[in-house]
Amino acid sequence: MDPITTEVPRIEADFLPSAQGYWSDVPPEQWNDWKWQLKNRVTSLDGLEQHLLLTPEERAGVILSGNKLALAVTPHYFNLIERENPGCPIRRQIIPHVGEGAFSAAEMADPCGEDSHMPVPGLVHRYPDRVLFLVTDRCAAYCRYCTRSRVVSGAGEQELHTDFDEAIAYLEKHTEIRDVLLSGGDPLLFSDGKLDALLTRLRAIPHLEFLRIGTRVPIFLPQRITPELCRMLQKHHPLWMSIHTNHPRELTTEVRDALAMLANHGVPLGNQSVLLAGVNDSLPVMKSLVQKLLRCRVRPYYLYQCDLIQGSAHLRAPVHKGIEIIEGLRGHTTGYAIPQFVIDAPGGGGKVPINPGYVFFHDKEKVVFRNFEGRVFEYPEVQEGDSTRSSHGTEKGDLGESFPEILHDEVCSL
Repeated sequence: MDPITTEVPRIEADFLPSAQGYWSDVPPEQWNDWKWQLKNRVTSLDGLEQHLLLTPEERAGVILSGNKLALAVTPHYFNLIERENPGCPIRRQIIPHVGEGAFSAAEMADPCGEDSHMPVPGLVHRYPDRVLFLVTDRCAAYCRYCTRSRVVSGAGEQELHTDFDEAIAYLEKHTEIRDVLLSGGDPLLFSDGKLDALLTRLRAIPHLEFLRIGTRVPIFLPQRITPELCRMLQKHHPLWMSIHTNHPRELTTEVRDALAMLANHGVPLGNQSVLLAGVNDSLPVMKSLVQKLLRCRVRPYYLYQCDLIQGSAHLRAPVHKGIEIIEGLRGHTTGYAIPQFVIDAPGGGGKVPINPGYVFFHDKEKVVFRNFEGRVFEYPEVQEGDSTRSSHGTEKGDLGESFPEILHDEVCSL
């Protein structure tokens, strides 16, 4: 079967409401209250088994989760889980599994080396001009592959102790920093007032050019995205937001409307996905996801190879799957829909782009490369200071057309 032309079921391409599902008796005004959603999260084995048929591996994983990464699922997100299907892509992301207790030699508690790049508590300064500001250790729900499972949820051995005053002082002193990413945990769990106060302090630092918020709240808890929150965020532009979505089923009508509210208040939106086995490690699923994101005015930003977090082997897909997905998207959907596939280099090396191989040969004279169809082209390398050299390249093979002519024909056919 050709993966490029495989039809994706309409249930994945359409926006469906999560509905109140198991909570159908709850008054709508409570269901739509984000604080009610948080207060009524499913957090126990009994809570899961009221609605799901768990496997022995899941039951053991839930028991184990009390010592590693807490269990918590909002009612909104819980309703997306298939009751009797342990392979459900939503279920695999959020329900603990006994595999979380199996560690390999390659896995680490801190796979991205954040602790070693933390000059003050809660502030990670790995890249020259930007920092990661860990403002909380709590999330609306807990992804089982969480890179920061060592510090989030309060269940692990390590605690996050962010010193806000010390972090602000560091930012004021280091004028090379132009970009601050708020993450955690999830910053959108802060009250409007507390988040506004923090953003105001950051905005008062002259050399900070823009701010970012990394969040999964619009997916787990779309009720949190209120007009009041959006108006507050609008005061602090330029402010960007990176959401985290892995599967098209997560993009419900409620999520779509929450994202629209953010976009309508001028917040540019990007999405970060993690490549996960049995969740999104196929071209049809990822193609549906990225195209659905664009309909929500969200630009696919990164596709991450799953970090080497301890106990994540059962969720990690092979690197070649990510390369195949990018290969299958390129040329078969708009460039806006294609994320950058990256590996966060183990131990703190930062994000490294991993791309399909398009270049066959490159020297001082020319570069030989292929396009998405497998056709091979040659382009002359520019010789610095030589303005007389022709800029025309050719396609290698039977067609014998010049590259500009081929390009012109393809543009005219759009």
